[in-house]
Amino acid sequence: MTSVSCKALIIVLDGVGIGALPDADKYGDEGSNTLGNLAAAVGGLALPNLARLGLGNIAPLAGVSPQAQPTGNFGKMAEASPGKDSTSGHWEMMGLVLEEPFPTYPHGFPRAVVAAFEQAIGRGTLGNIAASGTEIIKQLGDEHVKTGKPIIYTSADSVFQIAAHEDVIPLDGLYHICRLAREILSGPHAVGRVIARPFTGSSGNYVRTPHRKDFSLCPPGATLVDLLAAKGLKTVSVGKVDYLFAKRGFTESVHAPTNADIIARVIEQGARTIDGLVFANLVDFDMLWGHRNDVEGFRRGLEEFDRGLPAIMAALCPRDVLVLTADHGNDPTTPSTDHSREHVPLVVYGKGLRQGIDLGRRETFADLGATVAEMFGIALGAGASFLKDVGRA
Repeated sequence: MTSVSCKALIIVLDGVGIGALPDADKYGDEGSNTLGNLAAAVGGLALPNLARLGLGNIAPLAGVSPQAQPTGNFGKMAEASPGKDSTSGHWEMMGLVLEEPFPTYPHGFPRAVVAAFEQAIGRGTLGNIAASGTEIIKQLGDEHVKTGKPIIYTSADSVFQIAAHEDVIPLDGLYHICRLAREILSGPHAVGRVIARPFTGSSGNYVRTPHRKDFSLCPPGATLVDLLAAKGLKTVSVGKVDYLFAKRGFTESVHAPTNADIIARVIEQGARTIDGLVFANLVDFDMLWGHRNDVEGFRRGLEEFDRGLPAIMAALCPRDVLVLTADHGNDPTTPSTDHSREHVPLVVYGKGLRQGIDLGRRETFADLGATVAEMFGIALGAGASFLKDVGRA
């Protein structure tokens, strides 16, 4: 395989894990298995296209039968970085493996941090607790509308989330105070992401809008995205991916509000004859269904993606490589509404690749980055490439 007229198209099914990691007990995630538990809970998943690619060969999944001759290659990946955050998961895929976890604040942020933020924005705040985003706007939405104070909250993940009604703090203002928070949250309090969480509606009927925006830490070292761009190759983000890298290294960014919109953009990108990387994230699995323990929504979302998969595959250029994976788990069948420490699926397909290769259990997400790096003659420095296993005969 060469770098001539080929691209790697990586699609991250955000939160779609496939079984607890050995250290899941340290995170309170024993027994988490997003795909396995979901499939059992709904009496079997109808995912014929993913099944043909080999998804059911990775682990037992009700309704998704293992194939004698899968058209794709299959395996699963473990996260070597500590934690279970979207940022660390995506960074590790691109070769940046963390040694220390991002800080988390299950009991809220220290008063000094909140005071610095309030001074920077010139007003007080509400909340400062770990909470569900939909629940906290129910609880504090009226007070926010009355006082103009933004709602700050966190979760088991390394996030500082700021919720505000779009009529009270317009989007530009919300994004501005998120940038101020990002500057404050540094050093020992350098959370993975500051997230703008705008909402609309009236008392008793507040709803979050699609204008969410993530303000991630800048990666502390070069990632594969940086190396590809430096080599003059295209690096295209679809969905929220560029936000997770503080927009660094991407030559193009395509944003879309829903999984269905992102799938349509992915099909467009798949048909482009370019050399480089298209890196997409389908956020609804995590944001809409995992964090809300919406089992039926999660099922419908997976089946919607499965229906769109043939068009994605058909759009690929002859030398392209398609990778389907995830960044962590988010099991909607457990009492928790947070991310779960899980293996993630690894499905690899290309019109000219070998088929049916069992890629086994990869010790780090960086194996994916190392594989893409090898496609383009780049030494990543982390991970073990599996390109020789799936490459052209």
